[in-house]
Amino acid sequence: MREYETTFIVQPEISDEGREAMLQKLDALIEKQGAVRLAVDDVGKRKLAYEIQKFQKGHYYTLQYLDRGPAVKELERTLRLEESVLRFLTVMVNQEVTDIEGRKAAAAEEERLRKQRAAERAAREAEEERAREQAEREARAATSAAPFANAVDPDDVESDEEPPDEDEE
Repeated sequence: MREYETTFIVQPEISDEGREAMLQKLDALIEKQGAVRLAVDDVGKRKLAYEIQKFQKGHYYTLQYLDRGPAVKELERTLRLEESVLRFLTVMVNQEVTDIEGRKAAAAEEERLRKQRAAERAAREAEEERAREQAEREARAATSAAPFANAVDPDDVESDEEPPDEDEE
């Protein structure tokens, strides 16, 4: 069997449920053709190098699978007909995979590590967002207190005039 990798870009405004439905449809197609799905990498939303169908961003996916040949044509046909897919590209990664079970295990481990890194990245981004919000709140609190901080008590003002002598009255 040969190992293929199909990368495709989906419109950014498609809902999570819509993207999941499309991935399930592609998985079913791969299985129907007798191919073996290895992994799906959700790369996320990225800025496109150039505008495609008036979109400047797209949601990237990479689908890895093993096949003897017929699934590639059917998968590309389905992606071509899918309106939400902006672009796709299929590349043969390995001409001959002899240890199919070993490759499936390696792909499962890669996918597990990808998901773990994505979860760590999401937690880090959430923490950074909380820190940013806290800094904004503190800045707003400091700004709202600032008009009173610069206020001057008239009794504390020193003037250039000398105070009148008590004898001159």
